[in-house]
Amino acid sequence: MIISKSKPITLGAAIFYGGLIAGILDAADSVVAYYFAAGFNPIQVLQFIASGFYGAAAFQKGISGALVGLLAHFFIAFAVAAIYVGATRFLPMLSREAVMWGMIYGAAVFIVMNFVVLPHTAAVKSPLSLPLLLNGVLGHALFVGLPIALAARRITTSPASVLRRLNYKADRIDAPRHLAGWGPKH
Repeated sequence: MIISKSKPITLGAAIFYGGLIAGILDAADSVVAYYFAAGFNPIQVLQFIASGFYGAAAFQKGISGALVGLLAHFFIAFAVAAIYVGATRFLPMLSREAVMWGMIYGAAVFIVMNFVVLPHTAAVKSPLSLPLLLNGVLGHALFVGLPIALAARRITTSPASVLRRLNYKADRIDAPRHLAGWGPKH
């Protein structure tokens, strides 16, 4: 299913698409950044993620270590998407101003993951430099927070929001009577 501009999606679909797109873009960004910064190949990047569980032994596990890293990466991407999407239920501004809040959220995810979560795992110390730090903050803003926020903005929440998103005219003759009064005012 392709997400169209005019068709709202469900909460679950927003989590799925936001997490999937964020996971793919973040992985691609990490592979490119760590190749140029430290000479890591894609398998080593995924093994680095797995080092959160295994420590330095993750690099000796070959493809199985990389697969654990890949699964962990997407688990985190879907969890981060679920948190943002869930927050939009209580903070509608996150949907109304999705670009700004999504980018702030993505940058915050990077900061929390790298400076709060990772120090409490077995993860091998990352070769962090100013270019990697800047790439991490900007990359997470653009490639993690933004796609999640844009997916969350598309959620169907109520008959009123569905009608507003579809520009449905409540006074049309084919409008269901129980929805009269919902939708945009003319």
